[in-house]
Amino acid sequence: MNHSERFVFITEWYDPNASLYRRYELLYYPEDGSVEMHDVKNHRTFLKRTKYDDLHLEDLFIGNKVNVFSRQLVLTDYGDQYTARQLGSRKEKTLALIKPDAISKVGEIIEIINKAGFTITKLKMMTLSRKEATDFHIDHHSKPFLNELIQFITSGPVVAMEILRDDAICEWKRLLGHANSQMARADAPGSLRALFGTDGIRNAAHGPDSVACAAREMELFFPSSGVCGPANTAKFTNCTCCIIKPHAVSEGLLGKILIAIRDAGFEISAMQMFSMDRANVEEFYEVYKGVVSEYNEMVTEMYSGPCVALEIQQNNPAKTFREFCGPADPEIARHLRPETLRAVFGKTKIQNAVHCTDLPEDGLLEVQYFFKILDN
Repeated sequence: MNHSERFVFITEWYDPNASLYRRYELLYYPEDGSVEMHDVKNHRTFLKRTKYDDLHLEDLFIGNKVNVFSRQLVLTDYGDQYTARQLGSRKEKTLALIKPDAISKVGEIIEIINKAGFTITKLKMMTLSRKEATDFHIDHHSKPFLNELIQFITSGPVVAMEILRDDAICEWKRLLGHANSQMARADAPGSLRALFGTDGIRNAAHGPDSVACAAREMELFFPSSGVCGPANTAKFTNCTCCIIKPHAVSEGLLGKILIAIRDAGFEISAMQMFSMDRANVEEFYEVYKGVVSEYNEMVTEMYSGPCVALEIQQNNPAKTFREFCGPADPEIARHLRPETLRAVFGKTKIQNAVHCTDLPEDGLLEVQYFFKILDN
């Protein structure tokens, strides 16, 4: 490693007190994981070089939000030519689509995606209309099996993800395996289609073949125009809310937590990744203000990176999701309820893996906040 190597980014931070955006130059030193910040407008050092363990090289790409000492910074541009050359070309985005036949295995597939070095930057469980499915299968319009493809992809929910890594399009296709699941089992038995698919149509997951195809398909699922794309799958009945917190997402625990929820007998009926700002979090956590002493730390954690909100179907009154999450303090949870989510995946009372609705009557309200208000 080059001991003097550093990467420079231009970042923006919204100052809620002054109601304006401030620009900083963020310097990252990979040798020891230290950071430094300069105020762009005033040409002053804002933060002297300091070791900071919560920022990693893989977090540094244009458009990402990173937290540095509780300030949420948006990386807007490269700060010098060296950084642009070294980091600009290495990251590629592609679409990862989990099809209706593999929805029950979404946790396992996300776990494999994380282990393969991908970062999930967007995620949403959706249902496709016939028109959306037809647009998606535009390359197959002349094929005799087009109608079967459309019927299958609209037969249930799908999970669309934008995933990021070096050479993402090629690496994701390799991870998927042959389009025909039976051939995939012969060629690459560890591939996703070999593990979770059935045949050439019910083959668990999809990935685009080229940069142009990836851009077109991601625009269909995650439109850049501001419209919300295909509808989320929220039912808004018999439901409660779970949020997988940013620390758990960044630590690669999303897949494991989804598997644990499914194995405990709960149905995940809607799922979406959100990058919340401070105002959203304060609004959502308003009931805890002045009641819970850790309120400020709870707020800071929730906007420190992307979280994943879930609508959980609460069909069995005798087995509540709130009980399955366990006590808020993971240490207490490990002593009293060692099988609960917070006991297994939580670290501290703030970084306790998941938020869940505390009061039964608030379940619908919390689900609506994410899947009606934020997803619009």
